[in-house]
Order: sequence, then structure tokens, then C-alpha cells
Amino acid sequence: MSERVTLEIVDHVAHVRLNRPEKRNGLDPALFQALVDAGRRVRDMPEVRAVVLAGEGPAFCAGLDFQAFLQTPNAKELLLARPADRPANLAQEVAWIWREVPVPVIAAIHGACFGGGLQIALGADLRYGAPDARFSVMEIEYGLVPDMSGSITLLEILPLDVAKELTFTGRIVDGNEAKSLGLLTRVVDDPLAAATEAAKAIAARSPDAIRGSKKLLDEAGRLSVREAFELESELQVGLLGSPNQVEAVMARLQKRPATFRDPVPPSDAS
Repeated sequence: MSERVTLEIVDHVAHVRLNRPEKRNGLDPALFQALVDAGRRVRDMPEVRAVVLAGEGPAFCAGLDFQAFLQTPNAKELLLARPADRPANLAQEVAWIWREVPVPVIAAIHGACFGGGLQIALGADLRYGAPDARFSVMEIEYGLVPDMSGSITLLEILPLDVAKELTFTGRIVDGNEAKSLGLLTRVVDDPLAAATEAAKAIAARSPDAIRGSKKLLDEAGRLSVREAFELESELQVGLLGSPNQVEAVMARLQKRPATFRDPVPPSDAS
């Protein structure tokens, strides 16, 4: 893992940290690649049951480090290269990869969360932010449109007119207004502590049910009613009577902590 990002697994929770504090975690080419690499690693770890995504230093992420990209040959080609087997280029993958992680991803946001930083946070399932954190769809300041998968993630959580207003103006909002608009899940004084607590609570639940719930809620809105109901039934039938589902019931009946098995990776399943 590049020093730009740190990754630590503690009690089934993956702690991912943007680690460029001297630049307020400004996105340079190395940080783009390190975040994608971290997301891919976490995505393929069956022992991970929740992820906390945060930034070291004074900010979550202040956006693109333009100076670094001006000094990087072929920076445009690097960001826009789109593999034939992937929907996203590197610029989009840095945010979209968290949607592909099969367990809940919680972004803990403090300080600046601007432009690309906001797009990364929008890739998370939940966003906990400090009251004095600052948010902006800042691309308009540089004559650009929202990118890094913002064309999907912004519209998934905001009404169209709110997304347009933030995009057209680039104005900065604090944590309380971000919550009222829908950018944040919760406003808390200590986002990292709250995100870690939530991740621990999630990690104590059946990992099969958590993964199934994320899949269902992410996909159902894009399906017809019949297709959504079929997916719901398919996931539920797969859980009923499974070892982890039985353990969840027994632990509840016996008033004890559950002991769950890690999911079997698809490549290892018989």
C-alpha cells in the first residue's frame, strides 16, 4: 500500500485513511491510485464487515492537487484511461470503488470536503460529518463539471434542483446545512469516533445479512417492481437456514453475542 493511504483491519473493520495531511489530503496521481488499490483490497477481503474511510490531518480531502497534476506528464491520460472491463476511469474509480465494496462504507468527514473529496465521500454508504466541516461541489470554480462519478452519486442522494444549485454555484456549506440538504447522514462532534462505533455495531451483525442488505438497497431502485421483489426473495431465501442466520437467531434467544463465519469468496465456493 502506498504511504498515501493507510489500511488497518481491526475486529473485522477496515480503517482506510487518506494520508497526505500536509496537503489537506489533496488528490495527486499517487493518492488516486492508492485509494483505488485500497478499495480493491478491501472489496476482496471476506473478513471485512465494515469500512471507515477518513482523512489524516486537518481535512478529509480538499480536492484535486492541481499543482501536482501540472507537474505530472500525461496526467490527463492517466486519469481518463478506462479499462475495457470497467465502467469507470481512474478519476471515477477512486469514488466508485467504495460502491463496489460489498460491506457498508462509512465516511468520517472533518475540515474541507471539496470537489473530488466530496465525490469520494459520496461513494460511501453513510457520511458522518462535523458541524464545522465544509462541503462544496467545487468543480465549477475551475470551469469543470462534477466528475469522479458525481453524475450518479449526487443525484442518488439529492433532489435534482439541489444538486444543480450546488453544482452551478460551487458554494460552501457547513455540516448542519449539508445534513439538511441530504449530503450527510449524521452531524456529530467527533465523526471518526461515531463512524468507528457504527462500524463496530455493523461488524457484530451477520455479515451475510449485511452484504445482502447493501446489495438489495443499492440495486432495487434501478429495477422494475417485479425485478426488485425477485431480488429481495432471492437474497432472503439464500439467508434462511444458513449457518450465520441460524447463529443470529440462537444468539438472540440465548442472549449472548453472536459468533459469525466470514463469507466464502466466490472463487472458493464449491
